Amino acid sequence: MSASGPTGRVLVVDDEKNIREGLGKALELDGHRATLTADGEEALRAVAGDEIDLIISDLRMPVLSGEDLLKRVVSAYPAVPVIILTGHGTIESAVQAMRDGAYDFLTKPVNLDRLGLLVKRALSRRQLVLQNRDLREQLDQRAISSQIVAASSPMKQVFEVVQQVAPTRASVLITGESGVGKEVVADTIHNLSPRKEGPFVKVHCAALSESLLESELFGHERGAFTGAVARKRGRFELADSGTIYLDEIGEISQSVQIKLLRVLQERTFERVGGEQTISSDVRVVAATNRDLKVAIEQGDFREDLYYRLNVVNIHVPPLRERASDVSLLAAAFLREYAAENQKQIEGFEPTALNALHRYSWPGNVRELRNSIESAVVMSKGATIAPADLPPTVREAEDQPLIRMAIGSSLAQGEREMIRVTLQSQNGNKTRTAEVLGIGRKTLHRKLKEYALE
Repeated sequence: MSASGPTGRVLVVDDEKNIREGLGKALELDGHRATLTADGEEALRAVAGDEIDLIISDLRMPVLSGEDLLKRVVSAYPAVPVIILTGHGTIESAVQAMRDGAYDFLTKPVNLDRLGLLVKRALSRRQLVLQNRDLREQLDQRAISSQIVAASSPMKQVFEVVQQVAPTRASVLITGESGVGKEVVADTIHNLSPRKEGPFVKVHCAALSESLLESELFGHERGAFTGAVARKRGRFELADSGTIYLDEIGEISQSVQIKLLRVLQERTFERVGGEQTISSDVRVVAATNRDLKVAIEQGDFREDLYYRLNVVNIHVPPLRERASDVSLLAAAFLREYAAENQKQIEGFEPTALNALHRYSWPGNVRELRNSIESAVVMSKGATIAPADLPPTVREAEDQPLIRMAIGSSLAQGEREMIRVTLQSQNGNKTRTAEVLGIGRKTLHRKLKEYALE
């Protein structure tokens, strides 16, 4: 009997002394710790008194049979696998034991090589069950107080700041690469604030032209422009007594910046085409993946607006800098998409989790979420295997590297990074911007600057 793999505490239950002791010695030679008992009652006491990883039990025994022992273990210790030993004349009973929850069965005389393989597989299965159970428990604990799923030190610090700032009315600027979860942080700030019963209004500033954004934020009167057939209330008006979340704030025009500055200073505004001054009690949370200090130097962003927005800054680190969050986030997304697709998926195979940790996640949490959704859809079994993951994730070690000569300028490095990434995304600029963690407008500006159009 020889099978490399995980070792554990194995309980052998058999009323025949020679078989019991022989199996115990074989297990110990493979590095396991064997506990030997002669009947089912004694076995139950052993399981209750010590943490057992695997049970190997004879089917026919006095006092408490293997069938009854199996049923008691499955009920009380569902994470402990049971391998049944049976004679040739009782194979039908062994098959029934499989239906009752046994991991597998072996006929006597026992083939030690076959037993070694089953023990290896059963212990790997137990590790998987325990690992995914721990992840679910951690998720449940975090779900009590926050939408933020995190175990890493950087994200715990983020949550501490969120808890401190949430009860106030201070404006918050959330910074970080595209896809890191800035909107989740904003959601959590609102949900932990006294305004949680009020509206939480979201505006994606980069998705709208200057004129549309102004109308979206402040509303418009009928006839204010072509197509304005009726009065429309703006997002600031709709967010009264609540929170407004301004995503990609670094992409708004100078004219909108001026009007936004007034709202922050005076908490009043007028609809487009209107004269009535409207007051609104709104808490502003903004987010950007741009360095606004650089934008100020370049004349793209007003310094006075920056300081109004940046009363409290919360920087969300990229996923590659908080690797310990990958498993928790993956488990959360797995639970969500398994329920959505009505699939019974217990968790991840260890090799699949290794692949998730090995990948660098240039698209951050958004990319991880999409990858888990894809894996759930593609999965055919009770666990997520490496083959279920997107090719870019499972083949992470084969990803090409960008090499630069020492002495290259920062501009040369940036140009090459953009060129190679754009090429790897087959010219898709939206995807390229996401991978690089910059806005589309920033990417277009860089493409023009470096003559990469």
